[in-house]
Amino acid sequence: MAAVDDVVFLVDVDNTLLDNDAVIADLRGYMREALSAEREQRYWDLFEACRAELGYADYLGALQRYRGQVPADCHLLEVSLFLLRYPFAERLYPCALEAIERLQVLGPVVILSDGDVVFQPLKVNRSGLFEAVEGRVLIYIHKEQELDDVERRHPAAHYVLVDDKVRILAAVKERWGGRVTTVFPRQGHYAHAPDVARYPAPDVTIERIGDLTTHDMPALLDAARGKGTR
Repeated sequence: MAAVDDVVFLVDVDNTLLDNDAVIADLRGYMREALSAEREQRYWDLFEACRAELGYADYLGALQRYRGQVPADCHLLEVSLFLLRYPFAERLYPCALEAIERLQVLGPVVILSDGDVVFQPLKVNRSGLFEAVEGRVLIYIHKEQELDDVERRHPAAHYVLVDDKVRILAAVKERWGGRVTTVFPRQGHYAHAPDVARYPAPDVTIERIGDLTTHDMPALLDAARGKGTR
């Protein structure tokens, strides 16, 4: 059985450590050059259908479905290679790696992400995040439903969850209560989404992931017990 750490940091990827909005903007720009407007829209319609069905973003899976509808479109190969060759390391938020280094002084940092089993691991690896967390990477379909597995793999007296979705933070807080400090980096398109106010306020809100390089760590850990500032 794994040793129980005093604290384990669980950190999301997309729009938390890595500017995924910028990646998608680049993909959209590339597709405008490679595909007709009608076929580009068809891809994004299939993408949204995949996300509604699977519960996570599946860019390559949407391409596979697109291919089933338009099997002779050779531009699909170009779009696929664009995704597979994308320089994800260039899209890390400023000081993202430094934030990981700072947290690892206190306890292990674990990547905790949703996603498919091909593109999401590729993104984590090619961005340098896999190496930064020494291979501690967990990717689920719905991570908030897999907390038992998270605890089994990385047991801890206390967890700190850093995620750009308040929905996820609220779900984990409801399950773990005072055992988790929830940290909301107000980044990406979810940062000011209309539904943010529907959920309980996270224990800690920061403007960017780089703020963790200078944040008062004892105050952050105590925030779950109402001793820190929000």
